[in-house]
Order: sequence, then C-alpha cells, then structure tokens
Amino acid sequence: MTPTLSLTLRIWRQEHQQTKGAFQTYTLQDLSPDLSLLEVLDQLNVQLIRSDERPIYFEHDCREGICGSCGFLVNGQAHGSQRATTVCQLYVREFQDGETVTLEPWRAAAFPLIQDLAVERSALDRIIAAGGYCSINTGQAPDGNAMLIGQEQALSAFETATCIGCGACVASCRNASASLFTAAKLAHLGQLPQGQPERRSRARSMQAAMEQEGFGSCSSNLECEAVCPKEISADWISWMNGEAR
Repeated sequence: MTPTLSLTLRIWRQEHQQTKGAFQTYTLQDLSPDLSLLEVLDQLNVQLIRSDERPIYFEHDCREGICGSCGFLVNGQAHGSQRATTVCQLYVREFQDGETVTLEPWRAAAFPLIQDLAVERSALDRIIAAGGYCSINTGQAPDGNAMLIGQEQALSAFETATCIGCGACVASCRNASASLFTAAKLAHLGQLPQGQPERRSRARSMQAAMEQEGFGSCSSNLECEAVCPKEISADWISWMNGEAR
C-alpha cells in the first residue's frame, strides 16, 4: 500500500484588490505522493465548496508546464524549490509529511491581484504587442527549405522561444523587472531571418513598453534565471540591451 502524506497549507486569501488579505491555514490528510500541488488545491476546493465556503482562486490550464497559466510563490520561491519546474509539476512527494507549505501570489506592482493566488499579467501581453509585426511577403506559402537556417542558430532561437510568460522572473526579482521575459521574446525572433526588418525598432518599443507598465530595471542579481521554469539564461538581457542601441 502506497504511503500517504498530510500537508498544512498556509494560503493567502484576498477577495479582491480593495480588500485586506490574510493567510488562512488548511490541513489535508491522506494525500497521494503522486498528486501535484494544483491537484491538492482541487481537493481542498471540493471540501470548501461542500462546506459552503469560497474556494481558493488560482489560475491553471494545461497542467503540463507549457502554458504559463499557473504560478505563485511556494514557501517564498516562485514555482517552489524544484529547478526547471512549474507549480503544476510540483508534487506532494517533494514535501515532508506534516510540512507546512505557504502559498501566496506573485508580488509586483505591474501584476495587480485578481483574487487569492491569481494576479493580472496582461502587462506582459502588452509588451509583446508593442513589438508590432514582422514584414514578410504574402501570397503563396514559400517552400519550407527556401530560407536556410543553421542548426545552432535555430536551437538558440528555440531556447528563448520556450519562455511561457508565467511571470516567475518578475515575481522573484527584487526590482520586479520583466527584463528576462522581454529579452526572451526579442531574442527568439531577433536571431532568425524573419525577424530582421524591424529588429532594432522592436527592441526599443518593447523595452519602452516594459518601463511604461511599471516594471523595474534589471540589477543583475540573476534570480530570474534561477527560477525560470525553462532555464532561460540571463545572458539574453545583455543581448537585449545591445539591441536597442
């Protein structure tokens, strides 16, 4: 018989931005070690609904670590202590039996609270939108091999394209900077032939949008790289800074 665990969840509860929030504590017993942390919240919400209490509000979608929807602080760390892991991939087996786990939302001025563990991250979408479009010839689809791209170039572009926009880099930066996010979005296109026509103006526009949204500046403490679930290198921030010159 598979052993089960118990966890005490200390969760930030706040109905909306104008109300005062506070931590509330819940204890769950007989949890399978194979449950993800989001599945534990699902179980807790079933209990709360049956007791006519408001369920925990949190974001989720794919639950496979590829969509960027889920994300909150687990014991003070974005997505928890496991490297290269989103919170939906964090399992009960990573905790000790009887452990108290503190869950709270991203803390950044550019990420206003929606409710409980969910924040509004549309500022990241507006940074992307500020990049504009790519100038390409339209008409018939070109042959797939007409534009040659080297393997190293393609792999480097793909590395930055893996950014899922979860916001962990912002939440972990002491200045709440979106530099790693913006650099990744610039670098995956800026390394490919299709992204060359508006390359410089795109860099300037997206960095300006980042500042307008209220994100802080990069101070090179590299926490963004440490918590990124896709392990995108902070070296791309230096690359981005050179792009806008």
